[in-house]
Amino acid sequence: MSLEPDHYEQYAADSRAVIISKLKKHLDKNRFDHCVRVEATARELAAANGADQTIAGLAGLVHDYAKQRDVAEFQGLIRRFQLDPELLKYSRAIWHGYVGYLLVQQELGINDIRILNAVKYHTIAAPVMSVYDKIVYMADYLEPNRSFSGVEMARAKTQASLDEGVVFQNQQTMTFLIERGQAIYPAALEAYNALVPKS
Repeated sequence: MSLEPDHYEQYAADSRAVIISKLKKHLDKNRFDHCVRVEATARELAAANGADQTIAGLAGLVHDYAKQRDVAEFQGLIRRFQLDPELLKYSRAIWHGYVGYLLVQQELGINDIRILNAVKYHTIAAPVMSVYDKIVYMADYLEPNRSFSGVEMARAKTQASLDEGVVFQNQQTMTFLIERGQAIYPAALEAYNALVPKS
């Protein structure tokens, strides 16, 4: 089975080349390059976990499509689409998954719920996650340019079990936020409580 990107037209209104051009309009080079690495990592994780590489790859490619919109646009879209008003207390780090879910539909013509949910949950996770949600969540965390403390442990756990990797990342993220005294978006805490092993 090939790990090379293939025909995304079956899930999107445009070809990969057109999607790439749209990403480049909205993302700086570093963020765009990150998206391409997440695409490749998502395809690798899909191959290792019996999932569709095309779905995983496309979700990985577009996961940060909304990341660099300006604050006013984010806030306007949250209000326009009547998203959780609690979101307005947070930042684009949380917003871009929820707003990205909407923008990849409107601007990229992607309507497959597996891809949309993977975009939506790639930052905060969810109490119940599909294999594609998990793949993009981990691909974003593990792509080759990631070099934070603990990334090799995360890679090893994910290689052993995608579910183990998801739990590890979720726990590490919560620890990071708590140690820095940062507020945790309620849906992220709900995901943590659902995912963490029960004693």
